[in-house]
Amino acid sequence: MFSLVIPAHNEAENLPGLLERSRKALPPLATDWEVVLVDDGSTDGSAETARRAMGEDAGRLQVVTHAAKSGYGKTVGDGLRAAKGDYVAFMDGDGQFAPEDLERLAALVADGADLAAGWRIRRADPWHRSVVSKTFNFLVRLLYGIRYRDLDCGFKLMRRSVLDRTAPLISRAALINTELYYKATRAGFRVAQTGIPHHPRLAGVRSGGRLKPILRAVRELVLLRWRLRGWS
Repeated sequence: MFSLVIPAHNEAENLPGLLERSRKALPPLATDWEVVLVDDGSTDGSAETARRAMGEDAGRLQVVTHAAKSGYGKTVGDGLRAAKGDYVAFMDGDGQFAPEDLERLAALVADGADLAAGWRIRRADPWHRSVVSKTFNFLVRLLYGIRYRDLDCGFKLMRRSVLDRTAPLISRAALINTELYYKATRAGFRVAQTGIPHHPRLAGVRSGGRLKPILRAVRELVLLRWRLRGWS
């Protein structure tokens, strides 16, 4: 089975198009597939919108609901834990990644990768978010000793063995990507990356890039490294 995890907070405007395209992109990758939507405390009816958008494939939709906004790391982590597939991908629910590009990650896995990850070829975000991302990537390389492009890109595919070996995922903020890279590398899994187009957000409000979450992420960057000391 192939599982696609989609974290979403107030993405009712973006989910119909995203899920319609996912319903077309997933069958060529696996005859048995599911979508795991993690509704992170949405107030715009995102979950109900998703159920309607799945149409005849509504039975392939699993919804995980947070009563209140819990943050990106916990949202993605809960989706990964709920996923049933032998291959598990996750993709942001804001429509900035195309489900069709999962084929690029699947090709890396078919070629032997255990964890396949995208890096944004040209980030379709305000300039200050790119500056923050580059600073974040520098700090991760410095503290964790891992060198991958665009570490916080939310577009990944992994084998079930990677999820089982890296469990439990303890990050509750933006560092779940860092934790996955760090643990997968330390465990000896093969990690591969490929460039992925990044598209402008057409609806909804960006949740990242504000000062408070940035400072919280920097603090967790240090705390998580301490908690992962000696992990192998």
